[in-house]
Amino acid sequence: MIARPSPATLDALRAVAPGRPLREGLDRILQAGKGALIVVGDDPDVLDICSGGFLLDAAFSPQRLSELAKMDGAIIVAPDSSRIARANVHLVPDPNVPTSETGTRHRTAERVARSINVPVISVSEDMAVIAVYVGDEKHPLEPTARLLNRANQALQTLERYRSRLDAVTSSLSALEVEDLVTLRDVAAVLQRTEMVRRIAEEIEITIIELGEDGRLVLLQLDELLGHVYEDGRRVVQDYLHELPQWTIDHVMNELAEFSNEELLDLKAIANTLRIPGGSLDFDRSITPRGYRLLSQIPRIPSFVVENIVEHFGSLPKIMRSAATDLEQVEGVGTSRAKAIKEGLTRLGEVSIVDRFL
Repeated sequence: MIARPSPATLDALRAVAPGRPLREGLDRILQAGKGALIVVGDDPDVLDICSGGFLLDAAFSPQRLSELAKMDGAIIVAPDSSRIARANVHLVPDPNVPTSETGTRHRTAERVARSINVPVISVSEDMAVIAVYVGDEKHPLEPTARLLNRANQALQTLERYRSRLDAVTSSLSALEVEDLVTLRDVAAVLQRTEMVRRIAEEIEITIIELGEDGRLVLLQLDELLGHVYEDGRRVVQDYLHELPQWTIDHVMNELAEFSNEELLDLKAIANTLRIPGGSLDFDRSITPRGYRLLSQIPRIPSFVVENIVEHFGSLPKIMRSAATDLEQVEGVGTSRAKAIKEGLTRLGEVSIVDRFL
């Protein structure tokens, strides 16, 4: 599992994404063949490690940033990059802070970021590379063309995985209608859902890095994802043996924390549902409550779905119930009961057809 950047790092990447004034200034520095050290923050902690230089307090502009980078010292900008506070500053971070960098500028950037936890940007004059340091994290900025290429490859991978998820989800729906679901079927859907979520998360990070250039990628991602996350939660809601200390959120969080190797283990995934009965038997029959299929019927509010499940207890009982039985549930009524029966019948027919195609 690839480590997701911290929220602070993601915020810093948004600030230096293409289309933002700070990124334009950084690109100007690279084009001029210069280097720079920029601290994004001017609070007292930052000022405490500043020595020399001069107070500027001028409105930020990419041109000014590029011109000030011609001097050797660091540049201090406001947290929102709206103004340039100081220039030609000598930074004096704690020398005992460990650093893995070798160049003077990069060592200083990493030490400052680790010491006072503010974004620090280093522009390498020799290698023409921009690196963002936040805390213990370092994130080199890649060219837009490379990011777009990576995003397109990831979208193709996501499309394949989404197709596989749709296949196992359709199979689960058909099995639910026939009351033939096994623990293996449920674990397979949760496995595919988490795989899709991880690929989408990587694409979301790339979209942040792309800034304004990532709008089309975002539209494609939204179209591919649909209601994947919500459907995954409903699968858990249908089968989880819920305990006070183990809820749907706990299951989703544990799946997100699984390593890639653990995610391939269906037994580990099935164990998150806390199905009672001792050892896990993948071929054991389990019965859904009905949240997922009922939620697929148009114009049925979530509180009505909750009332129906609470009244009948399981999907097979809901499927066998008559419209008059559904009318007894609070919030249903005659017209809604008819819509629910027709909706469940239609879902059942479609699911079974899809299963055997």
